[in-house]
Amino acid sequence: MKSTMKLSALILFAGLAVSLPHAAAAQTAAKAADPSLVDKYLHATFGKAPPDWQERIKPDETLATCNLYRNEVPAAEADKIVKRELAKVVYPADGKLLGDWKEGGKIANNGRGGQFSDDDKTENGGNCYACHQMEKAEVSYGTLGPSLTAYGKDRKFDPAEAKNAFTKIYNSQAVLACSNMPRFGANKVLSEKQIKDLVAFLFDPESPINK
Repeated sequence: MKSTMKLSALILFAGLAVSLPHAAAAQTAAKAADPSLVDKYLHATFGKAPPDWQERIKPDETLATCNLYRNEVPAAEADKIVKRELAKVVYPADGKLLGDWKEGGKIANNGRGGQFSDDDKTENGGNCYACHQMEKAEVSYGTLGPSLTAYGKDRKFDPAEAKNAFTKIYNSQAVLACSNMPRFGANKVLSEKQIKDLVAFLFDPESPINK
């Protein structure tokens, strides 16, 4: 798989500390880690990082709630999260959600960004292949997220569905509370243009995703 370490860096950069689903049957005897111990370990690990990086390990209200319930939040809390995060989504002022699908393909397959070694010229990628299959021809991809093959085609290239995709990429928790997907737009990992290009990659009929 292409650069698991880069995925981890991007997830941290996006402010999304995830608790992946675990096999309950195999972990019945396991005890949850002491939150204070986890915090102590994180701060020790990133203690020498620049101040802005240290700020990123502090969970916001949404992440703190998801961590508290280990991502299994009650319905009432889930509704609060979705409402709060949806308010953070900023849609394009020009009303156009589809950019350049070719550029979107590059962004989806770019795992750079969110690393200490980056300079101010480094452009963040979406690292989408680490969690999703995109083109049918792909031979290496992650399975944490669903396959995106035929994404736009299956949705009949509906503009409303394109808007949903923009929302999901911009802020996944505005769609699904405690989603494992990074909040790319809300946490300024990707620009508006990059997100529009990714939506085009998903929805343009000429995109290899829809072939």
